[in-house]
Amino acid sequence: MARRAAGGAPLSARAAAASPLPPRPPLGAPPRPVPQRCPRSRPPPLPLLLLLLGAARVGALEIQRRFLSPTPTNNFALDGAAGTVYLAAVNRLYQLSGANLSLEAEAAVGPVADSPLCHAPQLPQASCEHPRRLTDNYNKILQLDPGQGLVVVCGSIYQGFCQLRRRGNISAVAVPFPPAAPPAEPVAVFPSMLNVAANHPNASTVGLVLPPAAGAGGSRLLVGATYTGYGSAYFPRNRSLEDHRFENTPEIAIRSLDARGDLAKLFTFDLNPSDDNILKIKQGAKEQHKLGFVRAFLHPAEPPPAAPSYAYLALNSEARAGDKESQARSLLARICLPRGAGGDAKKLTESYIQLGLQCAGGAGRGDLYSRLVSVFPARDWLFAVFERPQGTPAARAAPAALCAFRFADVQAAIRAARTACFVEPAPDVVAVLDSVVQGTGPACERKRNIQLQPEQLDCGAAHLQHPLSILQPLKSSPVFRAPGLTSVAVASANNYTVVFLGTVNGRLLKVNLNESMQVVSRRVVTVAYGEPVHPVMQFDPADPGYLYLMTSHQMARVKVAACDVHVTCAACLGAADAYCGWCALETRCTLQQDCANATQPHFWTSASEGPGRCPAMTVLPAEIDVRREYPGMILQISGSLPSLSGMQMACDYGRDIRTVARVPGPAYGHQIAYCSLLPRRQFPPFPAHQDHVTLEMALRVNGRDIVWANFTIYDCSRMAQVYPQAACTRCLSAPWPCFWCTQQHACVSNQSHCEASPNPTDPQDCPQILPLSLAPVPTGGPQDILVPLANAASFHGAALDCSLGPEDTFEATWLNASVVRCNQVALHTTLKTQEFALSLQLKGRPSQFLDNPEPPITVVVYNCAMGSPDCSQCLGREDQGHLCVWSDGCRLRGPLQPLPGSCPAPEIRAIEPLSGPLDGGTLLTIRGRNLGRRLSDVAHGVWIGSVACEPLGDRYTVSEEIVCATGPAPGAFSDVVTVNASKEGRSRERFSYVLPLVHNLDPRMGPKAGGTRITIHGSDLHVGSELQVLVNGTDPCTELNVSMSVHHIGREPTVRGPPGGCDGGWAGYSWWPWLTRPLPAASLSLSVPFHPNPCLSGLCKVLNATLITCPSPGALSNASAPVDFFINGRAYADEVAVAEELGDPEEVPRGSRFRLDYLPNPQFSTAKREKWIKHHPGEPLTLVIHKEQDSLGLESHEYRVKIGQVACDIQIISERVIHCSVNESLGAAEGQLPITIQVGNFNQTIATLQLGGSETAIIVSIVICSVLLLLSVVALFVFCTKSRRAERYWQKTLLQMEEMESQIREEIRKGFAELQTDMTDLTKELNRSQGIPFLEYKHFVTRTFFPKCSSLSEERYVSPSQTLSPQGSGSPTPGPHLASPPRIPESCRPHMEEGISLFSSLLNNKHFLIVFVHALEQQKDFVVRDRCSLASLLTIALHGKLEYYTGIMKELLVDLIDASAAKNPKLMLRRTESVVEKMLTNWMSICMYSCLRETVGEPFFLLLCAIKQQINKGSIDAITGKARYTLNEEWLLRENIEAKPRNLNVSFQGCGMDSLSVRAMDTDTLTQVKEKILEAFCKNVPYSQWPRAEDVDLEWFASSTQSYILRDLDDTSVVEDGRKKLNTLAHYKIPEGASLAMSLSDKKDNTLGRVKDLDTEKYFHLVLPTDELAEPKKSHRQSHRKKVLPEIYLTRLLSTKGTLQKFLDDLFKAILSIREDKPPLAVKYFFDFLEEQAEKRGISDPDTLHIWKTNSLPLRFWVNILKNPQFVFDIEKTDHIDACLSVIAQAFIDACSISDLQLGKDSPTNKLLYAKEIPEYRKVVQRYYKQIQDMTPLSEQEMNAHLAEESRKYQNEFNTNVAMAEIYKYAKRYRPQIMAALEANPTARRTQLQHKFEQVVALMENNIYECYSEA
Repeated sequence: MARRAAGGAPLSARAAAASPLPPRPPLGAPPRPVPQRCPRSRPPPLPLLLLLLGAARVGALEIQRRFLSPTPTNNFALDGAAGTVYLAAVNRLYQLSGANLSLEAEAAVGPVADSPLCHAPQLPQASCEHPRRLTDNYNKILQLDPGQGLVVVCGSIYQGFCQLRRRGNISAVAVPFPPAAPPAEPVAVFPSMLNVAANHPNASTVGLVLPPAAGAGGSRLLVGATYTGYGSAYFPRNRSLEDHRFENTPEIAIRSLDARGDLAKLFTFDLNPSDDNILKIKQGAKEQHKLGFVRAFLHPAEPPPAAPSYAYLALNSEARAGDKESQARSLLARICLPRGAGGDAKKLTESYIQLGLQCAGGAGRGDLYSRLVSVFPARDWLFAVFERPQGTPAARAAPAALCAFRFADVQAAIRAARTACFVEPAPDVVAVLDSVVQGTGPACERKRNIQLQPEQLDCGAAHLQHPLSILQPLKSSPVFRAPGLTSVAVASANNYTVVFLGTVNGRLLKVNLNESMQVVSRRVVTVAYGEPVHPVMQFDPADPGYLYLMTSHQMARVKVAACDVHVTCAACLGAADAYCGWCALETRCTLQQDCANATQPHFWTSASEGPGRCPAMTVLPAEIDVRREYPGMILQISGSLPSLSGMQMACDYGRDIRTVARVPGPAYGHQIAYCSLLPRRQFPPFPAHQDHVTLEMALRVNGRDIVWANFTIYDCSRMAQVYPQAACTRCLSAPWPCFWCTQQHACVSNQSHCEASPNPTDPQDCPQILPLSLAPVPTGGPQDILVPLANAASFHGAALDCSLGPEDTFEATWLNASVVRCNQVALHTTLKTQEFALSLQLKGRPSQFLDNPEPPITVVVYNCAMGSPDCSQCLGREDQGHLCVWSDGCRLRGPLQPLPGSCPAPEIRAIEPLSGPLDGGTLLTIRGRNLGRRLSDVAHGVWIGSVACEPLGDRYTVSEEIVCATGPAPGAFSDVVTVNASKEGRSRERFSYVLPLVHNLDPRMGPKAGGTRITIHGSDLHVGSELQVLVNGTDPCTELNVSMSVHHIGREPTVRGPPGGCDGGWAGYSWWPWLTRPLPAASLSLSVPFHPNPCLSGLCKVLNATLITCPSPGALSNASAPVDFFINGRAYADEVAVAEELGDPEEVPRGSRFRLDYLPNPQFSTAKREKWIKHHPGEPLTLVIHKEQDSLGLESHEYRVKIGQVACDIQIISERVIHCSVNESLGAAEGQLPITIQVGNFNQTIATLQLGGSETAIIVSIVICSVLLLLSVVALFVFCTKSRRAERYWQKTLLQMEEMESQIREEIRKGFAELQTDMTDLTKELNRSQGIPFLEYKHFVTRTFFPKCSSLSEERYVSPSQTLSPQGSGSPTPGPHLASPPRIPESCRPHMEEGISLFSSLLNNKHFLIVFVHALEQQKDFVVRDRCSLASLLTIALHGKLEYYTGIMKELLVDLIDASAAKNPKLMLRRTESVVEKMLTNWMSICMYSCLRETVGEPFFLLLCAIKQQINKGSIDAITGKARYTLNEEWLLRENIEAKPRNLNVSFQGCGMDSLSVRAMDTDTLTQVKEKILEAFCKNVPYSQWPRAEDVDLEWFASSTQSYILRDLDDTSVVEDGRKKLNTLAHYKIPEGASLAMSLSDKKDNTLGRVKDLDTEKYFHLVLPTDELAEPKKSHRQSHRKKVLPEIYLTRLLSTKGTLQKFLDDLFKAILSIREDKPPLAVKYFFDFLEEQAEKRGISDPDTLHIWKTNSLPLRFWVNILKNPQFVFDIEKTDHIDACLSVIAQAFIDACSISDLQLGKDSPTNKLLYAKEIPEYRKVVQRYYKQIQDMTPLSEQEMNAHLAEESRKYQNEFNTNVAMAEIYKYAKRYRPQIMAALEANPTARRTQLQHKFEQVVALMENNIYECYSEA
């Protein structure tokens, strides 16, 4: 398996050649030193053709805002004036704010039912037999027309249909299209007006709004659309020949967009009266000219007046399928636009000319990029991205490139081509496009005697051949190559051309080009990883500093430069970012507009000037003697800085130490400034072992440090102290002026301080020991050492000591002036070897030495008995000069002993590791004994089977350990390790060659602070000896490349940094040009932006063969970084790895298929966001920490919370909240402790804990506790007092409650008993035939059909009357105006009757009637009221043919079910909003009438009587209608009105009886008494025949001589609170058994009207209107009466319910039961029909069927009857009875529902009242449905027979002619629409129904005016 190591020599060589920067250092090499302070670091490098993938925001780009779309995005448009972004996605349109991409409006535009084989439904005359399926709408054109305030939106549905939406509100359609037809001139709509865009999701379309042509009133739309008709890859697979596209959709067209003019011409081609503005390729040539459009644009976008302007189309002529020689061609087409406002528009094909664009390198055809991907016009240049045709051999190497073309070259090529066509024909230069339908001819021809004008050379003419194609392409060489480029946008800034490139994997590149179009720098940011960037990118028109781009599911606003990431001038200018520059006085990297005074010279320095223009400063003098006085310092300032004259300046030394600075006068470039030196007392102390200190000084201007420099303070006198053994040499070699005084043995800065003796002036003249090499000596052996000296004449004869350590001093003897002998030096050691440093010091002066050489002289002492446990180690010491011999141990060899012999064979005890990769490079450690005396013994003697292992010299330990690098193996195998050192040794363990694999990283995202623990999953990851983590990125100081190596120590790897630690600046300059490629295995490498501190204390751990964990490095921004895997320093990659990142794979050494996403750091706060938390020491502490929502997915173990240095134990972690507690006590010594939360490397201090504990706090606490104790005693006393009172009140209330409960129980019992007695009497009195006042069938039908009709209108349909004239213009809603139709003369009657008869026959035609109903329902002004009226009129008209009526209803229901099933089938029949739903209501009423009369009528009538009697048993307020007994809370009288019954003896001559005893209440008004008397006398008479209470007088005979007329209001009426109280029996004090007489009144008293209509502000009965308000002022009596809450009277609802329960149960049982003798045939028939329809549509949900049945019968019929008893009986339905029936109807509805009742204390009483009974009622309903289902199915014949019987039973009951006349009014009203529907229906056309309808109209209309004039 061939693999390639990363970072090889060829790459380094190329990098070095391409840049003046040093190449990347090898792995393990020490970093290059840099100056200590970051601002003076060298500029970062500028790599040429390789992209940095790790840096996501390194001074380049910043993603400011995003908008996520749930569906794939298609197009976007910018409205710079309004600051709006319009985004089009699949099925959705969005309007976003430009600044933050927040949603302002949206609209849904799909999916819709559509077929590519059908014309658009906006074409009414075109029908389609192909099925339409739900189709997604892909946006094809999204263009802004600001002149008309429109947004042009075109999609793929309806053959490429377009809409004009409103600018500023994308959800609104501005211009409806097709336009509504005016009454006089209908607008003809053609397919070409509708087929604008491509109708396939993958077919290209481009659009461009053009300015209006001369004489035109509005804009124009240029459209280029890929052909998708028959013969193309986009055509449906059924190979239908119905090609609508060829006839109606040209490839290129200019369409009218004048929304303010004639809408009939909208989207048409005929902008000129004579020609179409289209370019259509002939049908036979479409195979050779498959056009794919890339972009349409104007250039110049805003031309000067009268200057030419052109529209360009960038497109591809795709390669022909199956033709290997066929190549895609990139084309640029140009169309001329009118010059200025008065210019003439040309026909599109006249000026159309196209030329090829070729982007190719110098490598021949293999380096040809022939397919255009994206274009961007930028002033004089057209930038274009090309890709190499897929499948060519080099497609995987560099598939995309950027080329640039000059528009001037395009113009020259076009002029030359037209000259070659018309002036000097050259067939190899230009040709006429004969494949175009609108072309002029097949070839060019010379135009004789015609002088072509410049405009004709540019734009052609009608008499010249057109359209033209230039044969020779315009060529350009690639400016930049990279794989997967998808889009381009270009800007110019500060002498740079900035190119932005989108990629197929969601990244955005920023490439800076110089004036020669050479790449200067490039950066990359991830916008949406894995999502392709859309080919069109646009700069913000209002702020070009932002770029808008779109990926497949995102819209992003990107800041073109993030300059603030550069913290130094060198980094800022060295980044070569066109937008960024150094703001000198603000010392920051900014955009030019963000720097104050940037337009003035030298305030802002652009990157084009280079890092050499960065501000710099030199201090004179640069070295300062600590013992001298200096008047001041001179500052030499260079670089780009404005004149500092007149500015406030100071020299800043740090630590708030500053001195005044000044400049002599204005200057630029090199400036001089002066400042005072800081006072001597503020000099910093000298560091230990150092003779100088370096200070940094900054020049401070206007309160900000702008430039820095260093200077040094030194002290020569410290030399002897710092360097005692080389004082003279160090003194004279110091970088500052120091002098050596020999006699004083001192270093001074002033030579005059030395004595007159000769003093050395050069380091070579110093008295010093000369270098000497001594042989090793055995321990304890005495010897003399001769020490050579130089320049020691001045010391000759002086007493010296030889010092070899603090305890080892020996006498020295002078042999001569240059040699000293150390006598009898005997040194001892217990170590294997030990070194002793030799020095000469003056006796008696221990701090004065003769200078030692560098390095100093050392004496090596060895001990043979130590450190040599085996033979090889002992004998191997000979190489070090140790004279040892092996003899039962290692001993010193005597002078007469023989030379040592050989040692035993090697013994291998352990090898590590036990496996490694096939490529080798594993560092194999072999441990044992006798592993050779020296390296040469084993240099070629280590083998793993047949594979050599090369020992490393620097890692070899004699005899004990060999570290060797394994060689590559041909395949996986396992074998023992052998070592041959004259004899062979073999290992017991075997070493294995294996292939490691990396599968996954987890997690792939984390905070940008780093520290996230990354787990790497794979197999055999434990192989190899070295795990590397390579971090490529930046920190604020420099561009860093950091490598951290991981070495095994035992089984636990640890992380270490490069050699040298961190003190030395740890910063090299090198770019690592990585590309991401899939990796199967190896060690780990992370490419991420890195934080400043490279000395990380993290651990990468190899947990096992399949798992590695590693903390992630930090990042400077949100980015995505690749992760690379290494083993033994070698990068691993799959054989099939493909460079999927940006760059040339030949230059890319390695890459990764894994990436880490860096997200914003998490944010935390305390629960209340406070910054200070008080806490008393010793108390337990629990913290609640809130976490902002993020996408990090952190685990609980990744959080750390600390209070000071004490860890807070985390107990609960949820998505938003963290709970932690501290169990140990926090000491109060600190006073304040920070609360810090840590996640990985991220630390955030969220608050400070303030610890209390002072004596003052204790005293305050005692005082507070005392006060609280006193208050508690007082409160306890008050509480006890209140408790006793409350206990007494509670006892009293409890007695009241018990008494009330007893009263309610007794009230219910008595009420039920009385009601049962009364109802028994009533039942006995009811005559079964005449007792229940049933309405006749005809009145039942009309009241049900026309519920809002008056009684007079009912009669029109039930009693024969004259046929109505159909004339009328209003809505034919039945009403009072129909009661007296105009008389029709006899002469007109035959025509009218014939018309009605013919119309009746049409209505009896099924096809006509269905089309008629559908046509009316499609009209917007045909409202629900009209639909219900039409349904009822049809039912009356067809009552005699119920079987036909049923068939029509079924067909219409099928259509309704189809419509409902596609949406939500459970909503079907829920309301009555269509004709068929009202027809179903009427059909049920007809079919269920017999059941209603024979089964349900009696229990229903008894329930009504029971309700009325129960209400009448208590007080009833005559004005408000509220009563003591009711079922409805809103009608409950919430007062305890004491009412006593009165039995009255009443005489009345009427209703067949003379006198009766009538029961009334003493609180009844006189009208209420009259009503009760009338009810008692007329109970067996229909209510319609009763006299009204207002028509009778009531007289009381108080005695034989006195009588009174009783009235509600008279002079005796009482007035309370300004209101008159109605008179009652109690008011007149009428006693029990009083005699009253009632008689018909001769003169009706209408002064009061109806009692319930009286003004409540003037009158009342039982309760004042204010009685039921919250807190009015009342008398003591009233207040006492109101002590009980009004809600206490809600129990009366239960009392009434309990009394009526039996009657309600009987009614529900009658409704939901089946009589064997009278089965509900219609219900069975219709329920079977519903089940059949559900089965056909695959609806198996039982709940859906239950809802259908419930909506069709119980809720549609029975609830209507329950709420409206006046439909069935001739009775009075009072408002109070209606309210009670509403409660009962609600209970019935709940019983039929299947949803669970969610009831609580806040639920309405209407639902709570019967909640207990609902479950039982539901069981009854389910049983009823089951019984219906179990019935024997009915055949159609049986049902038709039953319906025919029903029709016969009630024949001649209705006047069908009146109904026909009313129906005809609708037919006349919508005559055009009905005619259009009949014309569109094939069956209607075949049977000529439209002609018959016209005959009806003729008969009804021709003589209508004449007839009415006669009338």
